[in-house]
Amino acid sequence: MTLNGYDTAMAQLYSDTVRFIRVDRSASGQRMDVFLMRMFKETEQRRIIQMVRAGEIVVNKRRTLPHYRLKSGDVIRMPVIQRETKTQPKVKRDATLQLLLQAMMFEDSRFLILNKPSGIAVHGGSGLSYGVIEGVRALYPTAPFLELAHRLDRDTSGCLVIAKRRSALRAFQQQQTAGDVDKRYLTLLKGVWKGGGRNINAPLLKYEKASGERVVEVSSEGKRSRSFFLPLTRFKDSTLIQVKLMTGRTHQIRVHAAHSGHPIAGDDKYGDPIFNRDIAALGLNRLFLHAESICFTLPHLDKSYDIHAPISPELNTCLTSLGQD
Repeated sequence: MTLNGYDTAMAQLYSDTVRFIRVDRSASGQRMDVFLMRMFKETEQRRIIQMVRAGEIVVNKRRTLPHYRLKSGDVIRMPVIQRETKTQPKVKRDATLQLLLQAMMFEDSRFLILNKPSGIAVHGGSGLSYGVIEGVRALYPTAPFLELAHRLDRDTSGCLVIAKRRSALRAFQQQQTAGDVDKRYLTLLKGVWKGGGRNINAPLLKYEKASGERVVEVSSEGKRSRSFFLPLTRFKDSTLIQVKLMTGRTHQIRVHAAHSGHPIAGDDKYGDPIFNRDIAALGLNRLFLHAESICFTLPHLDKSYDIHAPISPELNTCLTSLGQD
């Protein structure tokens, strides 16, 4: 069976309220949430995310986390999705596509690499029906395979890698698991950083509040997390920092920065409201966090990638407005 140009190679059964999907070998190894998102239209993807989080979708009669890797023969059980009639306004979709076109930095037969704009989520869901990956697929309607190789927060800008082949995706993720993908970020922190470079080793725990808000905090019960902060420029009341990630946890840089006593400018979740207000007066109305470079190698091809993304005019204007100490 072919859906949206993507060969799912699976058997499906329906009742009035329940749908069963049997996974074949061609889908083996994929994340469950990614697999399901590829099957449904943009207007249905928000409902998919909700059902996964609520445990309404099960694999082999067991509740499964979204990142579960499917195996050949797995049976996915899910409610039948009622077709939504509301669609995203065309003007908003077209504006997103235009931004993504302008953001393209590099392309070869294996990867697309974008300088992702701040404010655009990498994929739809959580109230957003249209993100980077949906936009890229709209720009490349005949591409047989397009998947996010990694992720960036919605408010973070910079280097974002999209795989054009399953083999390229696996090779990238293998390098990432081995710690051989070099990711570096630029961020503006509150206060004057004392001393030189510093390793921050602080385990991070992700949890959900009663309100449904997802947050991350430093906790001995969390996952091992390590970042290296290197000061580049000290201003009167802030410091421009380069961060190298050794692990890739949710909100890692933001939480490690706040944990160090130097929260990120424009961070409305972990930051300092007064500092954010002062920085906003300089014209910064976003999180000052930018993935400035990504470097990795595909050993079996002896092929290296070293991509750098320039900062946006908004970030640059903020830096030039700061009085250097």
